[in-house]
Amino acid sequence: MCGIVGYIGNEQAAPILLDGLAKLEYRGYDSSGIAVRDNNEDTVVIKAKGKLSELAEKTDNGSAVKGCCGIGHTRWATHGAPSETNAHPHVSNDRSVIAVHNGIIENHTEIREKLLRQGYVFRTQTDTEAVVNLIDYYYKKYNIGPIDAIAKTMVRVRGSYALAIMFSDYPGEIYVARKDSPLIVGITENAAYTASDVPAILNRTRQVYYIGNLEMGRLTAGNVEFYNLDGDLIEKELTTIDWDAAAAEKGGYEHFMLKEIHEQPKAVRDTLHAYLKENGKGNTVNLEKTGISEEEIRACSQLYIVACGSASHVGYTAQYIIEDMCRIPVRVEMASEFRYRRPPLVRDGLVVIISQSGETADSLAALRHAKEEGLKTLAIVNVIGSTIAREADYVMYTYAGPEIAVATTKAYSCQLIACYLLAIAFGKARGLVTEECVSEYLEELETLPDKIARILEDKERIQWFASKFANAQDAFFIGRGIDYAVCMEGSLKMKEVSYVHTEAYAAGELKHGTISLIEKGTLVIGVLTQSEIYEKTLSNMVEVKSRGGYLMGLTMSGNFNLEETADFTVFVPKTDELFAASLAVIPLQLLGYYIAVARGQDVDKPRNLAKSVTVE
Repeated sequence: MCGIVGYIGNEQAAPILLDGLAKLEYRGYDSSGIAVRDNNEDTVVIKAKGKLSELAEKTDNGSAVKGCCGIGHTRWATHGAPSETNAHPHVSNDRSVIAVHNGIIENHTEIREKLLRQGYVFRTQTDTEAVVNLIDYYYKKYNIGPIDAIAKTMVRVRGSYALAIMFSDYPGEIYVARKDSPLIVGITENAAYTASDVPAILNRTRQVYYIGNLEMGRLTAGNVEFYNLDGDLIEKELTTIDWDAAAAEKGGYEHFMLKEIHEQPKAVRDTLHAYLKENGKGNTVNLEKTGISEEEIRACSQLYIVACGSASHVGYTAQYIIEDMCRIPVRVEMASEFRYRRPPLVRDGLVVIISQSGETADSLAALRHAKEEGLKTLAIVNVIGSTIAREADYVMYTYAGPEIAVATTKAYSCQLIACYLLAIAFGKARGLVTEECVSEYLEELETLPDKIARILEDKERIQWFASKFANAQDAFFIGRGIDYAVCMEGSLKMKEVSYVHTEAYAAGELKHGTISLIEKGTLVIGVLTQSEIYEKTLSNMVEVKSRGGYLMGLTMSGNFNLEETADFTVFVPKTDELFAASLAVIPLQLLGYYIAVARGQDVDKPRNLAKSVTVE
């Protein structure tokens, strides 16, 4: 999605805005722009189509634009083609109101029609211009202040938005508002910042406020006030971001995605250790900080795991593990379907929402639906203070740190760890997992970071194999059980960064139509980490090979007979088969990455994708 940055203080604003926007490039965009005000002078608006470098060149990296107050934006076109005209910031007819906007205004057409009748003229095709002029309309018609004008607008519009707004009558102030699209405010002694994500301002401040739904803010140099929809002042908690600025930099790696793949041992270890507690006999799982009690766990008769994309693949893995370990029914639901299908829900069920950003629109809507139905909700999220984290009944944070690449890797791995810990805690609370088993499971989980690091040491082998298939048109992933869930994630990683058409199939379904797609040279990746069904998946691979497919096999050390069938075999260290996904996914992440690099793709910013999907 688009990026927002705002600054007010004593320094020149434009270079700060450009620097912040550069740190949001990973979110995807097709144009950019800034608006900067120099004291009582008219606000300068500069836009450019294409890369942010075009805007930087127009402004001499910002040094050519005077003023200490400004807002900036990177746009990903929704309403209106990518163009300099449609780029943000947008201005009201007389330039008295200027704004940038993330999200989608669903009733922008009727707002336009209303304003056209009032004599307003529209110069762009965007939904944002309708909002800017509506704010201007209320501001002038009722002769009210900015907060009241924004509040009236928020009541009138439907959809999602994060807004940063400047008024010509208030030169030393920036106003912000949000509904369903993320927006934060950072503060220092002499300055205030706003942004759509933490990395944009992390090198400036680590003191951050998270703006709540249907809330507004007024920023001045070194100060911020927050308001509810009634225009009343509200108090908000200041959050200290414990990432450092270096965590959001490449650190010598060619791409953020490769850096984040290599950060997985630490991220997994940090997430694991956040929920362990010494009990005198060893470690046990401690969920106190999540807020859920053992009594509530025992009372739960059904789990619903709701997520999108890679997070849903975590859910499918968790389904196999929790049902096996805890004997509790688990349903995995795509959030975008769950919110509209409206399935009958068991009242003593628990809805688990998994989201890296904690702002995913469909997952948030699913959470709210579950709460309306009277169910308790548990969020597994990576971003402290995010909307899903605030609205869920219980929160289990992952400790992946900032994830910049659009294609998730370390956040996915941390979500897996969180689900393993939930399974162990549920099993123990329900009397199905003994203290001895808990200790054994946790000892095995403690070995995962080092085993992931060992897999990464062999990455050149994967790179060599990827170079052989850089020109592949299709690839298929097959597996059973947990291996099938891993295949879904491996397939997604490859398609989203390399643009190779890939599909994941349950291996047992091959003969029900899928095998007709196999022809000579077709790349097929088989994942075989589950001993009980190893031979069955191996037989499926033999069927593929007999039809000319080129086989890559992925299994645990010791299954050396796979080399007799597969053309290329990758071995991962042995671990408990319930936790095999954490190791098996690593070579598939690397495979997707290296194929994308070999094809010359922009790995961190794949086309048409956004890091945080906050609109439908």
